[in-house]
Amino acid sequence: MHPDDDTPPQRPRWLAAALTVAVVVVVAGMLTVGWRTLQAGSSTSVAAASPTAPTAALAAGMAAVNASDCIRCHGVDRRYVGPAFNQVSARYQGRADAVDYLAGKIRNGGAGEWGRALMPRHPHWSEAQARQMAQWVMSLPPAAPGQ
Repeated sequence: MHPDDDTPPQRPRWLAAALTVAVVVVVAGMLTVGWRTLQAGSSTSVAAASPTAPTAALAAGMAAVNASDCIRCHGVDRRYVGPAFNQVSARYQGRADAVDYLAGKIRNGGAGEWGRALMPRHPHWSEAQARQMAQWVMSLPPAAPGQ
């Protein structure tokens, strides 16, 4: 390059093709992850979890779960950060005070019962709303023993 020449050196032709391929691969990967996330959300949606027609209280509990941040950590039948809702139902199925206990856990949070993950407090939910959510969770069919 001559000292008075401001023209940069020409880049190799393969560099533009390589960058284009890299961008296409990244975009395709992001679309695939987004599509799988949407498919997982629709196939295990909270609304489709109850096979019978829910009563008004169960419908209110299901709506409260859908409106909350519960789905970020819990799946209906798949464990994410916290246990699946049907695993919770299976664990507390024989407990007489299961709805009250779970409502307290929803409002006050918890730690250590399902591993090292912490469940945050949700004091903004009223006691009645937390009970409706807990009733809905307990109405789910329990998880199979292998889950």
